[in-house]
Amino acid sequence: MRKIGLLILVFSVAAILGCSTTQKGAAIGAGAGAVLGGVIGHQSGHGPGGAGIGAAVGAASGALIGEQMDTKFCSVCGKRFTSGVKYCPVDGTELKPIQK
Repeated sequence: MRKIGLLILVFSVAAILGCSTTQKGAAIGAGAGAVLGGVIGHQSGHGPGGAGIGAAVGAASGALIGEQMDTKFCSVCGKRFTSGVKYCPVDGTELKPIQK
């Protein structure tokens, strides 16, 4: 049983390494939410339901946080764009990552 858990962990880490920050945030949030929801749900006798709800809430919030970390801006017009955009569609300037 431990070998299966370790194998799942290794594949999960490998899959997350190739993802964008938004996808990583969603995956990490889903995992953390599932664990926390499962623990809380177990206390009330609804472990799987709590894990499912926790995973959904964790994935949504993790994706939002990851998307905000990926935001870029145009130094000319000041508009913000997601990480998928390389050049400003307004004036063609190369976008810079927002320093946090």
